[in-house]
Amino acid sequence: MSNDKPLTEVNFVRWIKLVVVAICLLIPANPSKSENGTDELSAAQGLPAVTQPNRVLTAREAYAKWQAELRKPIILDVRTAEEFLFVGHAEMAWNVPVAAQSYVWDSATGQFPMRPLPDFVSRVEQIAEHSDTLLVMCRSGGRSVRAVELLTRAGFSNVYNISDGMEGDLVTDTNSVFRGQRMVNGWKNSGLPWTYDVDPKRMVLPPSPEQ
Repeated sequence: MSNDKPLTEVNFVRWIKLVVVAICLLIPANPSKSENGTDELSAAQGLPAVTQPNRVLTAREAYAKWQAELRKPIILDVRTAEEFLFVGHAEMAWNVPVAAQSYVWDSATGQFPMRPLPDFVSRVEQIAEHSDTLLVMCRSGGRSVRAVELLTRAGFSNVYNISDGMEGDLVTDTNSVFRGQRMVNGWKNSGLPWTYDVDPKRMVLPPSPEQ
């Protein structure tokens, strides 16, 4: 005879609750949303992913690669100029935004979506040859994927995506006071060199609306 306790109604309810909690922990929050509207950016570009697995680096790996190579790779930060200025950036990075922030609320996604910039590739071509090694980062690895796709399709042959970006991933521990904040991995959280100081010559921006 089994020593297991009979599955009473109370135990059954507890079992169901445990299953539901387990499922919730496995499903990412807001799965239909991504970094600052990168789903909308992807849809606007209409591009399938072309990033090869061996062309994806963490921030730590990207910095190690930058240090090791005699001909320094170009670290390309594709966030907005505002993020580059006020959130900070890798000391050696160039800022070439792939998208601009829109200011029209999208109630369907719960975001102010990003607007792709059509001159992105041509601005990168102002500072890089197609044979150069490019290490591409954004906030947390969403927009940089699209930037890598655009550059690869334009003929750049040695492009890497920095998967955790500048700010890294969200803290998901429900017991942490930092839950929901970007304090996991990423360039800043990995202790890599970054700064608020700006050299405008290293920012290749689209024309401003006033021009």
